[in-house]
Amino acid sequence: MSCAICETRKEKRFCPALHQRICPQCCGEQREVSLDCPSECVYLQQARQYEKPRPLGALDQSALFPAIDVGDQFLYEGSVLIASFMLALAKSVRADRNIVDLDLIGALTALARSYDTRVSSGLYYEPPLTSVTQQSIAAEIQVNLKEYREAEQARLGASQLRDSDILKALVLLLRIAHSRTSGRPKSRSFADFVLEQWSEKPTAGPSEVRSGLIVP
Repeated sequence: MSCAICETRKEKRFCPALHQRICPQCCGEQREVSLDCPSECVYLQQARQYEKPRPLGALDQSALFPAIDVGDQFLYEGSVLIASFMLALAKSVRADRNIVDLDLIGALTALARSYDTRVSSGLYYEPPLTSVTQQSIAAEIQVNLKEYREAEQARLGASQLRDSDILKALVLLLRIAHSRTSGRPKSRSFADFVLEQWSEKPTAGPSEVRSGLIVP
């Protein structure tokens, strides 16, 4: 029988996205492009084993907020904040398994731009998010941020969280997202990474954040 996509080459593997059999070449070319590959697909998992995180130097630097310095000290001091944002991303992905990496990147980028404007000029600017999915992700992060401030208020008597720290946490996660995604339009490699690392971790210490995130 012929491949369900090209209808030319011989089919050799079952595609769970199409529920039909396709050839290896179409599988490789259309994976996470036209095919909405489920995370449990064995061929997708095999492909990911050979895909290393993309070096930040090879990516579009304008998308990474290069002026923002996220050093080792912040990784230690901001570990709980970073973990809180990661959990927000995990909640969003668990609630909607149709979320792809581009949705997470879009939400993180919009929030980072907002806080970058606050830090640099003191102005409150909310970049428009036309995607309902991205709006939902951003809202979940804001909920976790509110809870973080409330916990800090209860513990210290006042919230000491600075907008510059929020910006650093958002930029750090954004850089990891760009590094972890395959770059294909339907990629969920970063989304799956978030679930694997943080879906069952309500709290995390500095060492867990450093080792869990594998900072690029």
